[in-house]
Amino acid sequence: MYFNFRRAKKAVRTVLGLGLLTMLGLAAISYYQDEPTFSLFGRQSFEDTMKEAKANKPKAMKKHLSILEERYNLTPKTTKEVTMSRGKPIPVGPTAKLKKGTTWESLVQMTPEAIKEKGVFPYLPLPHPLPDVGGMVFPPVQTRLHPELVRFDVDFDLPDAFLPEFPPALFLTNRPDLGDVSQGKEITQDNFYLMFKDILTPVQLEGLRLLVTRFPQQQFNLTDDRNSEKPSQGVACFDCHVNGHTTGQFHLNPDNRPQAARFRIDTVSLRGVNIQRLHGSKRSLRSIEDFTEFEQRSAYFDGDQTLAAKKGINPLAREQVMHMAQFQNMIDFPPAPKLNLYGRLDRTRATKDEIRGEELFFGKARCWACHPAPYYTDNSAHDLKVERFYDGRAEGPIKTFTLRGLKDSPPYLHDGRLFTIEDTVEFFNLVQELKLTEEEKKDLVKFLRTL
Repeated sequence: MYFNFRRAKKAVRTVLGLGLLTMLGLAAISYYQDEPTFSLFGRQSFEDTMKEAKANKPKAMKKHLSILEERYNLTPKTTKEVTMSRGKPIPVGPTAKLKKGTTWESLVQMTPEAIKEKGVFPYLPLPHPLPDVGGMVFPPVQTRLHPELVRFDVDFDLPDAFLPEFPPALFLTNRPDLGDVSQGKEITQDNFYLMFKDILTPVQLEGLRLLVTRFPQQQFNLTDDRNSEKPSQGVACFDCHVNGHTTGQFHLNPDNRPQAARFRIDTVSLRGVNIQRLHGSKRSLRSIEDFTEFEQRSAYFDGDQTLAAKKGINPLAREQVMHMAQFQNMIDFPPAPKLNLYGRLDRTRATKDEIRGEELFFGKARCWACHPAPYYTDNSAHDLKVERFYDGRAEGPIKTFTLRGLKDSPPYLHDGRLFTIEDTVEFFNLVQELKLTEEEKKDLVKFLRTL
């Protein structure tokens, strides 16, 4: 058989050429993976990408909200028996909808295996509305004042009643006599200096300046692969941690891959961060300085160094990070007038049901094992093994969040799946297999509101 070496050589070149083009195309897709559509040899225009995302948004949000409505009663109930620090009513639950024929009393009598087999666990992980894209999403109460934080591809999902008040109060460890130093305002670049020049030292003031300064972020920046309609300088630390607290913004955690398998993360408060030794819900960052630097260098861009360089990363000097940390370490918990010096109830001020709730907290409910007084955190992480109750990926250890100021910080758990304190008590009653009675659960809620 005659073999034509010239033709074979040409065929090999053709195959190699096609392979190289395919690799380049895949590389382009990888580089622009945060956009919804791609072409093999080039990107879609920003206008076409935005138009397509806007068209897809109603369908995506309808699908997501149908999941929420299936799981929860989204019609808020609130109480003014105890309010948040600036007077917002507290949401009351439980809000979780139970499967037909199931009650809280019957659930708590079932084994984890039986709950899993019947598919009746009421607190499944809360998904991001757009998990394949992810990214930071801000609530309407904030975007009404900051339209630059509106995304064209996804909307916020939870009703305002289940969120912290906006803007939240700010308390400082160095000036407890001043109470809420926010003056009812959102602290921004425009007003921080006049508000704090007579309260803070120059170093602390510089730290605050950096915390309210906007830097490029994955979804909000000046490039044409952003998720906001108009270009912007990005976001500030205090856009997510408004006044050193939170307004319930959410993201996806940076630790897992692939993208769609990552856990939703609810923005946590910076109140009392000075007493915490573990930062990040599933990360091993051991100082507020490291956490601050990590957030600015990596988390803003989902850990993608290439995109960070493209979108305009602004690395901070360690001295600047230390200034930012110094101010964060001054953010205090809200006052808890019913607690004594040891973080326990002052029996002369507490009601009988609050006292019974405290006894349950440090007794039958075993909350103290992870949330000891006075700060109600053990500065550790624990695996609740929630996957015992449903078919799904194991969630692994989660840091112990402080319970101080709990009433100011709905929704609860790392992904915000627990909309109220009542939902939180029901969740742990199931997960810890405590078998608390209805009256015991009510008393425990009363105590948690005092913290």
